[in-house]
Amino acid sequence: MSLRHPGLRGDLIYLDYNATTPIDPAVVDAMLPYLREHFGNPSSAHSYGWAAHQAIERARAEVAALLGCTPMDIIFTGGGSESDNLAIRGVALARRAQGDHIITQVTEHPAVLNTCRALERLHGFRVTYLPVDQHGRVSPEQVERAIDRRTVLVSIMHANNETGTLQPLPEIAAIAHRYGALMHSDAAQSVGKIATSVAELGVDLLTVAGHKLYAPKGVGALYIRRDLGLNLEPILYGGGQEHGLRAGTENVAACVALGAACRLAAERLPSESARLRHLRDLLWQRLREHLGDRVQLNGHPDERLPNTLNVSISGVSGEEVLAATPEVAASTGSACHEGSTDPSPVLLAMGLARERARGALRLTLGRWSSVDEVERAAVSLLRSIDALTRNI
Repeated sequence: MSLRHPGLRGDLIYLDYNATTPIDPAVVDAMLPYLREHFGNPSSAHSYGWAAHQAIERARAEVAALLGCTPMDIIFTGGGSESDNLAIRGVALARRAQGDHIITQVTEHPAVLNTCRALERLHGFRVTYLPVDQHGRVSPEQVERAIDRRTVLVSIMHANNETGTLQPLPEIAAIAHRYGALMHSDAAQSVGKIATSVAELGVDLLTVAGHKLYAPKGVGALYIRRDLGLNLEPILYGGGQEHGLRAGTENVAACVALGAACRLAAERLPSESARLRHLRDLLWQRLREHLGDRVQLNGHPDERLPNTLNVSISGVSGEEVLAATPEVAASTGSACHEGSTDPSPVLLAMGLARERARGALRLTLGRWSSVDEVERAAVSLLRSIDALTRNI
């Protein structure tokens, strides 16, 4: 991007796009009329309501176009966590007569893991939490061994939020379908960064989070394959909004914003993916040139999000490095776990030693990242690492 985002300061390099993205100014422009002029209730049968209703349906079509599905397959929600809850709890309770088993994996987002734990605790479901390999990937063979005829749902994320590792979803989905189970994927981190065709991935349900692709926080979507004839159990009960699956008067401006963000993402793929991959690899190259084997890559070397670089620096902790480098805004792991001094559970589940996990940095790039920022970030981080190492 040539123009700097108004929310990004020149003296602070933002490398935390996997935590949240700045709202694209074009997205703000799209939503403003629905905060100022078009105030109508989308359920009202007059022109004020009709304008709001039409805006939501246009936005629904824009989300659907990015995912390669029909607008009727899209439900607007309050965010990625709500979409995960609706998908997993909704399928489990709707299909309880058919089975009581769910398969997921240990490095899922807490919205998936905690929903599964609640189903175990409150409804007696059996949940299999599959391990991951040293790159953070689930093996389809493990899914095959775990699945049975009582399995109602397999939920495996598309891309990990800490390492960027991509999962072999088409292979896993084929196994799930062979046993009559449905396939859900939390794609909050991948939508907008790489192609996410629901048909190619083979999923029946897919989670989208607005603030991960330059829309506001507090809005998301859930793709549900409508030809399944699946009647999900809602989380919120009330009116018939969103096909009866998400009660409450719709947040029209937020829905419009998510639609606009998806349209922009569709227009910019795959050129933006290639640009981010170049920046990611440049940052990795700069760290390797200076640190050599003292820096190690965490995650899959190839099957990984183009914007995500998770590395461990030997001899220092990630928290120390970031504290010594206030000019770089990054993280040591998931934003959902920030504030904890324990090593990342994701990295530990991959088999990393605690010391290596403590030395991790998650450096994630986005729409307003530039070569100049990458070069300056590398210099700043390396300066801090050298100073910390000398003090050991």
